[in-house]
Amino acid sequence: MQFGYFDDDKREYVITTPETPYPWINYLGNQDFFGLISNTAGGYTFYRDAKFRRLTRYRYNNVPMDVGGRYFYIKDGETQWNPGWKPSKTELDHYECRHGMSYTRFVSEKNDIVSDLLFFIPNDFWGEVQKLTLKNKGTKTKTIKVFSFAEWCLWNAEDDMNNLQRNLSTGEVEVEDSTIYHKTEYKERRNHYAFYSVNQDIQGFDTDRETFMGLYNGFDKPQVVEAGKPGNSIAHGWSPIASHYLEVELKPGESKDFIFLLGYVEMEEDNKWESKLVINKTKAKSMMAQFDTVEKVDKAFNDLREYWDDLLGRYTIQSSDDRLDRMVNIWNQYQCMVTFNMSRSASFFETGIGRGMGFRDSNQDLIGFVHQCPDRAKERILDIAATQLEDGSAYHQYQPLTKRGNDILGGNFNDDPLWLILSTVTYIKETGDFSILDEVVPFDNDESKAKSHFDHLTASFNHVINHLGPHGLPLIGRADWNDCLNLNCFSNDPNESFQTTGNKVGNTAESLMIAGLFVLYGKEYEVLCRRLGKGDLATKAAEAIKNMETAVLEHGWDGKWFLRAYDYFGNKVGSDENEEGKIFIESQGFCTMAEIGKDDGYCETALDSVKERLDCEYGIVLNNPAFTKYYIEYGEISTYPAGYKENAGIFCHNNPWIMIGETKIGRGDRAFEYWSKIAPSYLEEISDLHRVEPYVYCQMIAGKDAFKPGEAKNSWLTGTAAWNYYAITQYILGVQPDYDGLRINPCLPKQLGTIKITRKFRGSEYNIVISGSGKGVKSAQIGADNLTVDSDGSVLIPFEKYNGTHQVAINL
Repeated sequence: MQFGYFDDDKREYVITTPETPYPWINYLGNQDFFGLISNTAGGYTFYRDAKFRRLTRYRYNNVPMDVGGRYFYIKDGETQWNPGWKPSKTELDHYECRHGMSYTRFVSEKNDIVSDLLFFIPNDFWGEVQKLTLKNKGTKTKTIKVFSFAEWCLWNAEDDMNNLQRNLSTGEVEVEDSTIYHKTEYKERRNHYAFYSVNQDIQGFDTDRETFMGLYNGFDKPQVVEAGKPGNSIAHGWSPIASHYLEVELKPGESKDFIFLLGYVEMEEDNKWESKLVINKTKAKSMMAQFDTVEKVDKAFNDLREYWDDLLGRYTIQSSDDRLDRMVNIWNQYQCMVTFNMSRSASFFETGIGRGMGFRDSNQDLIGFVHQCPDRAKERILDIAATQLEDGSAYHQYQPLTKRGNDILGGNFNDDPLWLILSTVTYIKETGDFSILDEVVPFDNDESKAKSHFDHLTASFNHVINHLGPHGLPLIGRADWNDCLNLNCFSNDPNESFQTTGNKVGNTAESLMIAGLFVLYGKEYEVLCRRLGKGDLATKAAEAIKNMETAVLEHGWDGKWFLRAYDYFGNKVGSDENEEGKIFIESQGFCTMAEIGKDDGYCETALDSVKERLDCEYGIVLNNPAFTKYYIEYGEISTYPAGYKENAGIFCHNNPWIMIGETKIGRGDRAFEYWSKIAPSYLEEISDLHRVEPYVYCQMIAGKDAFKPGEAKNSWLTGTAAWNYYAITQYILGVQPDYDGLRINPCLPKQLGTIKITRKFRGSEYNIVISGSGKGVKSAQIGADNLTVDSDGSVLIPFEKYNGTHQVAINL
């Protein structure tokens, strides 16, 4: 069942009923200031850090779902309704929510009043614009009452909900003209405040939640809206809010515009006050002046659209399949940008409180983003590297506000260091900028420990060599990519966290996934060394990589697939010898991407085992058979019910590893089959089962052993976005940035036919037409020139020779 449709021309998903199977959200903002907004106007805004600088309050996991947000109440006689349907849930004569590129628009109608409500955050602006247009399409004059509503968060979103003995006594506001200012803690420890304004004279206001709502009322029936008049309340402690009251008269056919602005201001310490206890509003008023007319708002909105035209125009495809085109051209790239901004911090599944920016996560996110904003990608890489420790290990996360390592989860996730090599070489191949390697970057944000970024990559590489187990395979540490395979944690205490309880000495449990990761990105490090003239380092790296391949083939092959690990006792994990969890996806993915044993048929055999044992209707499950009992020596993984999350769920993040592995052995039909099984636009017709948004990837889909196979969770913020974009664009469609130019190496299914790709690269533009299917280029021309086909069946377009705009013809 569908709940909307794609409007590809406008780059929008149009939701036609507010009652979606789960709240379907969008993100506002591209840098510094952000917002989450649902298809019923739920959600919140924050400056940079969703924990420490949250402007508006939100309640997760609430009943009913998705409570609190950006609400406008329209009172028309005795009828009360909202443009986004919630919270009043009055039946509307018309409703649609249009989620677009960093904006959301609600078009709704009730009793001849049409509301057009646009939300967006202008580029390089610390505020959210809300443009409300009301029109009377009837034949009689209408007099209506409009109440805005925002509930302030007391800045720290975690403290906001639990330190009530303090927080219910600290709330402070000011009201001046048509603006409500939130200044809690401003006089003591903060140099920042928030404001909510409207560009019209108001007829009243409220800033005290109890006055506005009524102590025992819900969001659906605030007492001032029910009464049709404001309380003009000033909050002193308790729960401060911001509500404007406007009386609006609309003649037949008349429309009126109102521009609301929710903003954030930081002041210099010696310039905080206008007078005693009266905040300095100069910057806030300057912000309001930027958007006090419809013309200014419309220009900013057009600038935002042009910004996305530029970003999304860097890789476009035209094929016979609309679903493929909209994922590659619009939604997958858009999700990659959002995930780059958010890491795993703030979605409708991640509360924005417990997690910051992930070391592993952000490095991987870059592979789907670097072509859009290379400068921001470079900055992020260096920020990540600065949190690395001298031995190559890393804090697992860091806070976006401070850019410092987060001790809440600590480190010892032994896959973390290698991802820094991936992000760095991806950046260099995209830009040709080797200077990033010369950047001086501190370890642990300590300038006294600063070394070149290349030295950080060397530390990452050496971390694996210095942490090998009894079989010469990498030690897993607290965990590798699978945070729930905790082989050094033995816990019978329900009050413990598996991921922070490493109570066994971690010198025996080994990871085949890290082994494949090391071979794959170790070879990238080796190539980098040779290009830099560091022959000795390259030779040592090549020897270590060869030793690892040997260890994998001797101790990591189980006969028909690669083992997953060795546990604390040295027993095999992911072996046919095991009762449950005989085969895992991660090691099949990385060992086949690394082509370990390819010439001897190991990769093909392993991928055939994936098809036989892990594949199902909705994607490839993580392991099989699912665990049905608790294996204390495996940690968290077997605590989940069968078919969910890490216990045989379809973890969409790792499915692309298998897709790429399939392209390495030339099976384009199977790679594309796997890709289309989890691509959101291909799942739109089963939205009632899938539940989450049909325009972005989710982390997990319930697997074949689950109670409800095909049901999804954890949408938006997932490495799935970057990896699927990487798999489809670089390995299936086969347009790969390389050090010396663009490498063309497709592996295409038969059903797609001729494909046209436009790829902007280092200021040049390549219009590529690919004919045929399968793997291996038969012939290639750029303009009138023939290109040389390499022994692996790929073609390199040398950038130095062919920069500018070029037409490229590829025949497979």
